[in-house]
Amino acid sequence: QVQLVESGGGWVQAGGSLRLSCAASGIFFSSSTMGWYRQAPGKQRELVARITNTGSTNYADSAKGRFTIFRDNAKNTVYLQMNSLKPEDTAVYYCYSSRVTDYWGQGTQVTVSS
Repeated sequence: QVQLVESGGGWVQAGGSLRLSCAASGIFFSSSTMGWYRQAPGKQRELVARITNTGSTNYADSAKGRFTIFRDNAKNTVYLQMNSLKPEDTAVYYCYSSRVTDYWGQGTQVTVSS
């Protein structure tokens, strides 16, 4: 059974930081591309950042310079370090994995107040 369990969301003031974690089970984690998407109310889900099995990363323009994605294959966990948060970062953040099949977590709410 595949599980992607996000944690670390919450409320923070603008300029603050949060670290999201996604613990995976039931997948070939070390050979999967992992990533984070987000969806704000009334908007489409959008890619925030992803990291391949070889460690290559790419980021949405809105995340560049503020967010960092990294993975720990020994713990089957992918992280998203978010700094200098802005109110427009408020969204539900979803972890995903991609190899042969894509899987999604349930999401974690991030709220940034001005």
